[in-house]
Amino acid sequence: MTIPLPIRNFLSFLLLQLAVSSGVAAQVTISGTVYDSTKVYGVPGVLVSGTSGSKAITDSLGAYHITVPRQDSISFDYRGKSTVKFAVADISDYSSFDISLWVTIETKYKLLKGVTVYADTYQEDSVENRMEYQKVFDYRKPGLRSDFDASSGTAGIDLDALLSAFNRNKNREELAFHKRLIEQEQDSYVKHRFNARLVQRITGFGGDTLKQFMQLYTPSYDFIANSSLVQFYQYILNAAYAFRRDQGLPGQ
Repeated sequence: MTIPLPIRNFLSFLLLQLAVSSGVAAQVTISGTVYDSTKVYGVPGVLVSGTSGSKAITDSLGAYHITVPRQDSISFDYRGKSTVKFAVADISDYSSFDISLWVTIETKYKLLKGVTVYADTYQEDSVENRMEYQKVFDYRKPGLRSDFDASSGTAGIDLDALLSAFNRNKNREELAFHKRLIEQEQDSYVKHRFNARLVQRITGFGGDTLKQFMQLYTPSYDFIANSSLVQFYQYILNAAYAFRRDQGLPGQ
C-alpha cells in the first residue's frame, strides 16, 4: 500500500522532531570554578572544551558554564597546557565541578592573617544601642487607636494615643531623634567597614594622605550594604587610582 505524500511528509516531520528533541534532552550544562594550586583563587581565561566542539572561557573569578552532550568529555587548557579529559558521565554534580590547576595566580587581594576579635564589636554596639533606645527604634507615627476590652466586649478610644496625637512638638522631637539614631547606626557601620587599617592595606596610603583620601572617598551606607566584598575592594582601588591622579602622586 502506498502512503499518501502528505502523510509521509508529516511522519518525516515527526521523526525529525523526535531526533532533535532527543539530541536536546541529551545535553547537560556543567558549571564550576577553576582554582589555582592554593585552591583559593580562581583562574581567569581557562579554555574549557568538550570533545563535541563546545567551548567556554572562565571569567575573572574562574567560574565557567559549558553545555555538552552526555557522552562527551571535557578538558581544561591554560597557557598551552591541557588537563586530562573528564568523562561527563562520571561527573556526579553538574552544578559544581571544580578543579585545581598546578599554577599560582597573582591577585590584588590576599588572605589576611588570623586576627583576634575582642568585645565591643560593631554588631554588639548596634544591638546594645537598639536595646537602649528600643522605644525610639519602634517609633510609630501617633494617631487615634481603638481600645477594645475583651472581658466586657466594649470598645472605646485610646486616650493616651489621643493626647499624644495633639502633642505635636513631642512627636516631631521623637521623629527627629529616631532619624538621628538610624543615621548614627549607619555612620558607625560605614566606619566599621571603611576603616583606616583596611584602606591602608589596599591603597598603601598612610598619615595625612590616608586621612585626606578617606575624607574624600568615604562611600555611602547604601553602597557598602548592597555591594559584594569584591565590589567594595574594587571601589577602594579605583578611588585610590583617581586620588593619585588628582593629587599628582606617583603610582604604587
